[in-house]
Amino acid sequence: MSTDFQQARAALGARLRELRFTCPGGRLTGQQLAQRLGWQGSKVSKLENGRQTATPEDLRAWADATGHPGAYPELASWLAGFESHIRSWRRALANGFKPLHEGLSAEIDRTSDLWIWEESVVPGLLQTPEYARHVIQRYADLLGGAGDIEDAVRARVRRQEWLYRPGRTLRVLMWEAALRSLICPPSVLAAQLDRLTGLIGMDTVELGVIPFTVSVKIVPANGFWILDDRLVVAEDWHAELWLDDADNVTLYKKVWKTLRESAVYGAEAHNVINAARRALSPR
Repeated sequence: MSTDFQQARAALGARLRELRFTCPGGRLTGQQLAQRLGWQGSKVSKLENGRQTATPEDLRAWADATGHPGAYPELASWLAGFESHIRSWRRALANGFKPLHEGLSAEIDRTSDLWIWEESVVPGLLQTPEYARHVIQRYADLLGGAGDIEDAVRARVRRQEWLYRPGRTLRVLMWEAALRSLICPPSVLAAQLDRLTGLIGMDTVELGVIPFTVSVKIVPANGFWILDDRLVVAEDWHAELWLDDADNVTLYKKVWKTLRESAVYGAEAHNVINAARRALSPR
């Protein structure tokens, strides 16, 4: 978790503690407040010490229970401010996959230059519908809370229209592992690899592959997208990070450029993809 995020969560916790200390009827202990709210005492402590992220419902209940209902808009604003940087998968998926995809699609729509690094999966902008369906289903199985798989697949496919708009440039780097990971049946992966070979040479797409056999100058981990040098979207198991500060954008761009030094393009990339394709259909 980022230091900035943790500091913001701790600051919100300090504000919550201040509200508990200044109840109109007198200061409440943490246990007394927990009893009013019907919570375990540990939850009050975790929220105040920045060890747990509050939900909007938590904040409204806290404001009401401490006699400060008018403080809720302020608390909600704090939460929205720092959650704009780290978006919990579980919380986001409570509303299904489709809104999650549409949020990123809106950012991509206003982007002209997009840099992508993926270490173990083909990027969504290049996925076939069937491959996308299996990837999304795997996340749904892991995280739960989403049953709109087909809506998510359609949203992901519609997002690919971006590739065919004038003035757009997509620069993709993939580790060879992304070409070989059987996140789907071999036949589905074979079709996906065929699509990748068809994209090589497309004037709006620059596709690079880092083979297993080459030396790398940085650990090939953590997929991320860089949108117009203004936003980085990086994925982890628990959350999606949206980073818009200049220092982080510069850092991720440096990581991308360092990885690119180990990549192959054109005919060499075609050979790596074809080798992965042949491995799926051994004679």
